[in-house]
Amino acid sequence: MTDQGTIWLTQEAYDKLRAELDDLKGPKRQEIIEKIASARDEGDLKENSGYHAAKEDQGKQEARIRQLEDMLRRAEVGETPPDDGVVEPGMVVTIDFGGGDTEKFLLGARENLSEGDTLDVYSPESAMGAAINGKSKGDEVTYTAPNGKELTVTVVDAEPYKA
Repeated sequence: MTDQGTIWLTQEAYDKLRAELDDLKGPKRQEIIEKIASARDEGDLKENSGYHAAKEDQGKQEARIRQLEDMLRRAEVGETPPDDGVVEPGMVVTIDFGGGDTEKFLLGARENLSEGDTLDVYSPESAMGAAINGKSKGDEVTYTAPNGKELTVTVVDAEPYKA
């Protein structure tokens, strides 16, 4: 996940990720260290499932810490975009692939979604995201999909994401 482009985040999403990182690097990291030490005190490490589980948890936690640090380093924090119908990061966009075949998604980062929200997310750097960024309701855009196929979509709607 390193060296990717900028991630657009709302201030709320940025603060949420920052709090998660602080928790993982502080209390949660200490908790894992204590679990490992406690399991180590139980004896033979080869057959100690508690020790191996704690080490596995530690590995997952450290990977999440690296992921969060990378995301926050690349984050561009912005306000919710205006409700002007222009496609930009932070907007819920509805596109028509033709014949009424529509799709609705958030243009931005998954971290901007409220917990439990199942809306699809497209990156502004994706082929379609880059093609529709800056377009308005009614604009038709042709772009090359990752499979090399030319696709034409029409922007049906663009409104700010509301958590």
